[in-house]
Amino acid sequence: MSTSSPAALPVRRLTPRDLTACADLSENRGWPREEHKWGLLLAAGTGYGIDDPDGGLVTACVVTEYGPRECPDLGAIGMVLVAERHARQGLGRRLMRHVVAEMGTTPLTLHATPNGRPLYEELGFKVTGRAEMVRGHFVPGGVEPGIFTRPATAEDLAAILRLDEEIFGVDRTHVITRLPAFSDQLRVAEENGRIIGYACAWPNMDNHVVGPLIARDTETAKALIASLADHTDRLLRTDIDVRHEELLSWLKDRGLASIAFNSVMMYGISELPGDWTRRFAPLTVAAG
Repeated sequence: MSTSSPAALPVRRLTPRDLTACADLSENRGWPREEHKWGLLLAAGTGYGIDDPDGGLVTACVVTEYGPRECPDLGAIGMVLVAERHARQGLGRRLMRHVVAEMGTTPLTLHATPNGRPLYEELGFKVTGRAEMVRGHFVPGGVEPGIFTRPATAEDLAAILRLDEEIFGVDRTHVITRLPAFSDQLRVAEENGRIIGYACAWPNMDNHVVGPLIARDTETAKALIASLADHTDRLLRTDIDVRHEELLSWLKDRGLASIAFNSVMMYGISELPGDWTRRFAPLTVAAG
């Protein structure tokens, strides 16, 4: 058994080769392993961690940067975890201080659980909103939105990227171009030959996560979710900005139940860029 203290070990960059160690860390804290999601985050973002002298990772997180590579417009922090036997020793705080310093002047965002929020507030993050996680088997019913949706094709990618940057507020091409391989479904909503929204359903354990969900309006968002639900037997799960009250009410009427709330927090900016009225759900809360 090593006597080295993790508190004295350096923070290092993680790579896709660390995927199993990251999934083990998730499992250690009672989270699902989520290897599929970890794989995307480690490929599209930058992981940070501290090695456990006895094997595996003591702590880890991932930062997904958006905008120009040399000078990102936004960094999203997610998957902040500390192994159970090393909890309450300041390692999460040390890792987060390192990441904030590494990011320099880049504005940062994250979704905080109630347990994590005090640490982030201590580091200077401010709460600017909330997201509600809902989950369940989608039950069709009522008057369905009369908006045309279809599977996305390779020819749609340029239009999806333009719409995404307009609504999200910064360029995230390096993430969006991974969606066709990452997701089980990528669908678009169309009107008069113009794409007015898009959404993915990607596999995560026993459910399909709906996100990103970008849409012209609430009716378009409903149509996209209904079309995704129509092509899966799995539970649906998604994280909706609580300001979209009509969509949340509609989802609950169709069988999805509230599971948790996360605080949306910012560092260096007062709110997210883009148009929140057309941004309904993130790809994952870990990536903003």
